[in-house]
Amino acid sequence: MELPIDHNIFIKLGFAAILGLIIGLEREIKRKPLGLKTCLVISIVSCLLTAISIESAYKFPGDGQVNITMDPLRLAAQIVSGIGFLGAGVILRRGNDTVTGLTTAAMIWGAAGIGIAVGAGYYWESTAGVIMIMISVEFIPYLMHFIGPKQLREKEILLRLTVSEQKKIESIIEKVKTKEIEIKNVRIKDLSNQEFLIQLKITVHQKRSTTNVYTSITEIPGIKAVEIESLG
Repeated sequence: MELPIDHNIFIKLGFAAILGLIIGLEREIKRKPLGLKTCLVISIVSCLLTAISIESAYKFPGDGQVNITMDPLRLAAQIVSGIGFLGAGVILRRGNDTVTGLTTAAMIWGAAGIGIAVGAGYYWESTAGVIMIMISVEFIPYLMHFIGPKQLREKEILLRLTVSEQKKIESIIEKVKTKEIEIKNVRIKDLSNQEFLIQLKITVHQKRSTTNVYTSITEIPGIKAVEIESLG
């Protein structure tokens, strides 16, 4: 018995693979947890399940005595719900209370959505969706650095300063402010060796390099050690 081959499904799978490839490459270039292979699998399988769900809804209409009613997009709805577990796996919370991976999680959800749309036969809409996603994550943030609010032209940096004298803590914090640095949060901790840890969350201009900030901070007298980490 020769089974019929639906070439339209192969076209959908190929189209979904191409669009998933574009999303995956963008994440791969940025060295994110969601890479090329993950996006391809999500897009292709979402497309396949959607296409099968639609085809099966009309392939088994009943035998005349029993009327079988199926929702052609019921399986696609379950894909959207299930993909959330995969997206949650790439969201990380660092020790400095910074949450990362939200954009990557959204990309996982987006790749599934693109696969579903292609599987349902919306080729042009899927293409437009991928183009808008790429513009949103690549071009718009870059543009906002020039025409957006001041906060969008700044980046956050975490400073850890080790100080040996308690009486110098206040003056050191004041001198940090004179280095064209805005302090957002201050945390002071006593260390076991009679030293003090000053943890500062600061913001500087986006164009200012982390090494430049490090050099400026090391010029302040009274600081025994400096640790710096860029948060954005």
